[in-house]
Amino acid sequence: MLDRLRKKRYAILMCGEDSEYLLKRHGGCYGFFTKMLAEEGETWDLYKVVNQEFPEDDDVDFYDGFVITGSCKDAHSNDPWIHQLLTLVHTLNSLNKKILGICFGHQIIGRALGGKVVHSAAGWDIGVSTINLLQSSSSSLNLPSKLSLFKCHRDEVLDLPAEAEVIGWSEKTGIEMFRYGNHMLGIQGHPEFNIDIFLHFIDRITNRNLIQEAFASDVK
Repeated sequence: MLDRLRKKRYAILMCGEDSEYLLKRHGGCYGFFTKMLAEEGETWDLYKVVNQEFPEDDDVDFYDGFVITGSCKDAHSNDPWIHQLLTLVHTLNSLNKKILGICFGHQIIGRALGGKVVHSAAGWDIGVSTINLLQSSSSSLNLPSKLSLFKCHRDEVLDLPAEAEVIGWSEKTGIEMFRYGNHMLGIQGHPEFNIDIFLHFIDRITNRNLIQEAFASDVK
């Protein structure tokens, strides 16, 4: 009874930096993830893991679930905070905690549990993609057989961890969505984006010289 009455508590593990525009217009990363996911009565906390702000070990068990966000960083790189995040995913898995990984977060889950993350041979995937869900997965997750999601990535999960299951694919990316047990879900696309957030991210990666202006114009 007490467990049912306890308020649910979740943590967003932020792997990128908010711009001033996103903070003012959308409440930043915290704003657009809580808008998509939060329900009345829940508590949501934010940890800027990109700045090595992680939940204390003693606090981890108090959370019902975690969201690992996108990032401009490569999930296969060896920055100290990325290794710390990989270790945390191992810990959360051992505790059977729910994790939702988005884009970079999807790749981090894959890497942490033994999969392989690489630069995609097809290059950048930017735009709106149709994600095809396997029939068994779409039924169990109460999702349609096809989803349209904003995409903005050049890395991908090439090989899944053992025991993970592909549940979604697109023409350009073979592992668009996967699940690991009943507690982890990876999504390569960005269900938290709207068109304004998407276009802002295109400008950001263009300004960082990650893509060429001509390519950005074609995407828009």
